Amino acid sequence: MKIGVVSDTHLSRSAASLPRALTEEFSQVDIILHLGDWVAMEIYDMLSQLAPVEGIAGNNDGYDIIQRFGERKIVTLEGMRIGMVHGHAPYSRKGTDGNALLAFEGQDVDCILFGHSHQPLMRRENGILLFNPGSPTDKRREKQYSFGLMDITDGKITARHVFYDSKA
Repeated sequence: MKIGVVSDTHLSRSAASLPRALTEEFSQVDIILHLGDWVAMEIYDMLSQLAPVEGIAGNNDGYDIIQRFGERKIVTLEGMRIGMVHGHAPYSRKGTDGNALLAFEGQDVDCILFGHSHQPLMRRENGILLFNPGSPTDKRREKQYSFGLMDITDGKITARHVFYDSKA
């Protein structure tokens, strides 16, 4: 199974489109997981034209997005339990990855996906894959925009970042 992972799109209703690099890759995935800060439900509509979409809300999302997706969840794909949280809460004093770990403390997950910092990250802790795709539209201090791709094959999850220079 091929999974598109995105966070922090921060696109308003007036946004013309998602970046071409993202839409080209996500048109080839089985499912898209959005980790919050959509900002507008229209982003869901844009993504769902490419593949089925699951997500959670972030700290910049309104009531409609929070009601639709919730703020934390575990999805099971190909037998793998994937925790999804934006990363701003619960506050751990250990950065967004620490917040994400705290959000699923004591729960059986194979992978934790989170966003919020706009900083791509991939590492394993205690056998759990921690993955932040960065942002496809707001790179902040990063050199490039980014999103993520994951594969689940034979009970194993692999992930990688896709980096690019233009958000057009």
